[in-house]
Amino acid sequence: MQHPIPKPDQYQEMREALRDLCSRFDSAYWQKVDHERGYPEEFVKAMTDAGWLAALIPEQYGGSGLGLAEASVIMEEINLSGGNAGSCHGQMYNMGTLLRHGSEEQKKHYLPKIASGEWRLQSMAVTEPTTGTDTTKLKTTAVKKGERYIINGQKVWISRIQHSDLMILLARTTPLPEVKKKSEGMSIFIVDLHQAIGKGMEVRPIANMVNHETNEVFFDNLEIPAENLIGAEGQGFKYILDGLNAERTLIAAECIGDAYWFIDRARGYASDRVVFDRPIGQNQGIQFPIADSYMETEAANLMRFKACELFDRNEPCGAESNMAKYLAAKSSWEAANVCLQTHGGFGFACEYDVERKFRETRLYQVAPISTNLIYSYVAEHLLGLPRSF
Repeated sequence: MQHPIPKPDQYQEMREALRDLCSRFDSAYWQKVDHERGYPEEFVKAMTDAGWLAALIPEQYGGSGLGLAEASVIMEEINLSGGNAGSCHGQMYNMGTLLRHGSEEQKKHYLPKIASGEWRLQSMAVTEPTTGTDTTKLKTTAVKKGERYIINGQKVWISRIQHSDLMILLARTTPLPEVKKKSEGMSIFIVDLHQAIGKGMEVRPIANMVNHETNEVFFDNLEIPAENLIGAEGQGFKYILDGLNAERTLIAAECIGDAYWFIDRARGYASDRVVFDRPIGQNQGIQFPIADSYMETEAANLMRFKACELFDRNEPCGAESNMAKYLAAKSSWEAANVCLQTHGGFGFACEYDVERKFRETRLYQVAPISTNLIYSYVAEHLLGLPRSF
C-alpha cells in the first residue's frame, strides 16, 4: 500500500483547493512553457484570480491576511503539482518590505492593486555584477535633487521584470566612506517600471539554463519621485533583510514541494518498472536512496515550519530561515538525483518531465542565497567562529 506524499496535515483543506487549481496545469502545460521559453501567464492569472498570491497581504488592503506558514504551503503545492513557483513567488514576498516599512499612504496606494493582481510587484533589484553577495559595497546610487532621486548604476540577475509593473530597488544614498557602519546609507525605493524603462532604465534579458526570466539592468540618470522612498533613508539594508527571511522560507517550501514530487515519481516508477521478473523497487539499491531522500525531506520540512512559526510571531528567524533554505534545497537536489537515477535512461527523456524539474531545482543551490553563504552565516552567527570574509 502506498501512502500519500506528503502526509496529510493541518493545512489539508487549503492543499486540496490548491491541488484542484493546479491540476488544470499538468506536465504537458509546463513542458510547453519550458520548451517555448515562455511565461505561464494562464497559471499566474488563475492563482491571482483565486487570491492565492495575496495570502500575506492583510485583509484591510484586499488580501487574505494569512501567515507565512500558509503562504509556504501555497508555494509548496505549486511545485508538488509539477509546476514552477519561480514564475510568481515574487508577487508573494516582494511586497513584504512595503508592508512592514511603507507609510500608510503607500500601503493604501499600492497593496490593494497588488492584491487584486492589477499591479504586479514581482521584481527586486539588489544584486550587482561587481559585488555579488557583498551587498554593502553596491555601487548603484540614488542622489536626491529636490523632490526626486536620480538613480545611476547596474544590477544583474533581476527576475521577472518583463512580467512586473513595479520593482523594489536597493541603492546607496550615502557614500560608503561617510557612514559609520557599512550596512547603513542604503535605501529602498519602489519603481514604476512603465515610467522607468526607456527613460533612464534599460533591461537586457539573460539567457540561462532554466526557463527563468532574469535580466541585467542599467540605470542612467533615472529619475523617480522622492515619495517612492520606502521607510527612512539609509535604513534600506535592514529592511531588505526582513523580506529575505520570508523569501528564503518560501523558497524552502518550493524545494520541499520539488523533493516530494521527485520522491513520488521515483517511488511510482520503481514500483511499476519490472526487470528480471520483479519491480526494480524491490532491490535495496533502488529503494534505500529513495527512503533516504524521504527522510531528508521530512527533516527539512520541520525546519521550514519552525522558521514560519517564528516569523509569524514576529520573532528573530534569520537562522531558521537560512537553515530551512539550505536543508530544503539540499533535499530537493538529492531527491532529483535519486529520481533521475531510478528512471535510468528514461529520466533524460522529456516525456517523463524529470529532466525539466531536475534543471529547475538545481537553481536553489545557488540562489536566492548560495549554500556557502549559509554555511558562513551558521559558522559565524550560531557557532561563534571567526568571520571568514
